[in-house]
This record gives sequence, structure tokens and C-alpha cells, in this order.
Amino acid sequence: MLKYRAGIKKLPEYNVNEHDWKIKLDANECNMNLPPLVEERVMGRISRLAFNRYPALEVQSLIEQLASGYNVMEDNITIANGSSEILEKLFFSFGGRNHRIVYPQPSFSMYKIYTELSNSVGIPFDLAEDYTLDSQKFVNTVNENKAHLAIICAPNNPTGTHIPLEDIEYIAKNIDCAFVVDEAYIEFDGESAVKFCARYPHMMVARTFSKAFGLAGARVGYLIADSRITKVIGKVFMPYHVNSMSAATADIVYQMKVEYEPRIAMMQTERSRIENELNKLDGLKVYPSRTNFVLFKYDKADALNEYLNGRGIAVRNFGNAPRLDNCIRMTAGLREENDICMNIIRNFVQNGGRE
Repeated sequence: MLKYRAGIKKLPEYNVNEHDWKIKLDANECNMNLPPLVEERVMGRISRLAFNRYPALEVQSLIEQLASGYNVMEDNITIANGSSEILEKLFFSFGGRNHRIVYPQPSFSMYKIYTELSNSVGIPFDLAEDYTLDSQKFVNTVNENKAHLAIICAPNNPTGTHIPLEDIEYIAKNIDCAFVVDEAYIEFDGESAVKFCARYPHMMVARTFSKAFGLAGARVGYLIADSRITKVIGKVFMPYHVNSMSAATADIVYQMKVEYEPRIAMMQTERSRIENELNKLDGLKVYPSRTNFVLFKYDKADALNEYLNGRGIAVRNFGNAPRLDNCIRMTAGLREENDICMNIIRNFVQNGGRE
């Protein structure tokens, strides 16, 4: 008889099943591949890789680039398979039996799963009705529960909510447990909280190449933290866990990040345009976003999602998820993709889906 670890069979599954969608706006991906100049450099770099060697040199090169870019020491940087792996290892490092972890809800669904996987005690912190985060109440929750780890997502996924830098610093200043800021979407928002890490050694920032830089398929993320933290965190990663191709690609992308500035600006413009168009429709509540997606609530969300799916368009429908009932999240894709999607949504809302 198979005897699984207690509780593991009850964990929710993170569904990654895919279909051949005509338009894919459900995963907050960048709908553009590498810029031509970047692709040329990446292909040249990969063609010279020593595939018979472990990836230490490629990873080290990326670490050097990031350390220089953020004006920190190399031992302040940890590289991983996306920021998701970073977060998982932080939950394992600071969590455990009777260790309490405070995370916001609704937010990235993996926070709850990582809490359970690490056998920790989860303390969900409810965001306000408009999905903003009350920093004082968050601090009180962390301190009253004597938490071992606190995490926020800034800007927040899946709500798109902006968290002001002064609120982030307030939290860092008023708690003494490990504090991580998940900045997966920060390129679409504004200034990073990285500058606070030197001032508050218990604070960390997790970043990714998956969103603004379109490397979701390469899976590269990184942590910026005090060297005393990165040294311990490094012990829970497997040896050579980031492959050479991914590290080399991210290295080139970071060197050439200026090539992405027009793309990021375009995605921000499309996000705002989607917000404006959705706000014109009766019955929709649209939440302000500082990411590359827009969240809206609609009492016929399930039917609308089915209507879109039937026309080959994927959006994220949250169904009856806690605090996200009747909510749909739509990624800002290419302009023509967004136009097609918006026309279908408009037709459904205004005409009941009648052609």
C-alpha cells in the first residue's frame, strides 16, 4: 500500500494543462518572443555553450550582471528556476512545524500551497474590499502571531493592486521576522523596493524574467537579500538546479534590457486601454491594475468565460475562488488580440452573445 506524506493528497493541483488557443490571455505571459537583436545574441551565445559541462559559469555570469545592475555584492544574489522556486525555498527555509507564515489573500495561489508543503502554519491576511493592503493591519497581524515569515506581492497578482513603497518600508521597519516582497510584475508598476534591503537586513526581494522579459519558458528568477540569508537559502537548492541555456539567455536579456523598454510601455498602454474599454460596459467592476493584466468582476463570469473559450480565447476565470468569485483576469496581449477579445466581451455583455 502506498503511504504518502500526510496531507499531500489533499493539496490543490496547480493546473498547467494547455490547449491550442487562438489567443492566449490567461497566464500573464508576454505575447511577444525575443526582440530580434536579443534573439541573435542569444542564439550566438547558446551555440558556444559547453553542453558537456555543468552550468556554474553561466550562472555566475548572470549573478555578476545582476549584482552590477543593482549595485550589490555578488553574494547578495541567488538564481533559481523562476521566482516561484525562490519563494518555495524561502517557505521551506523559514517555515516548518509550528512556524507561522503570513501572506495576503487573494494573492498568488502558491503561497498557500508552499505553506502546506513546508508543514507551516498559514496566517492568511485579508486584503480590503478593493484589494488594497492595509500596511498597519498587516504589521499587527505579523507581530501578534509572532510570524517567522511574511510575504507580500507588489504589485499584487491576481488583483493588479499597487502597493506604495512607503507602505513596504513601513512593514519592513515594524516587523522583525523574515520579510519577502514578490516583485514578479514590478517592471509594469514603478520603482522597486530593492533599495530597502540594505537598510533592513531581514527584507528580501524576489524577481523574475518570466513576465516583462518574456522568458516564461526559460524559468529564471532571482533573490536579492542579505548575504547571511542567501548563504542559508543556498543550502536548500539542488546542485546545478539552473541550466546553462536558461542562465545564458537571461544573462543576454539583462545586458540588453533597454530593448524591452518599448515593449513594456506598449503592454502598459494596452493594459490601460483594456481598463478603459471594460469600464464602459454595464455590470462590470474593473479593478485598477499596475501589472500586465486586468481583473474584473462580472456576475455572468462563468458564461462569459465559456463564450470566450468557444471562440478560441483563453482568459483566467476564478470561478468561486475565495474573494475572487465571478472574477476574470485578462492579460494585456498584442493590440490586435486585445481588440478581438474586447469585441467578443462587448458583444456578450451588450447583446447576450447573440451574433
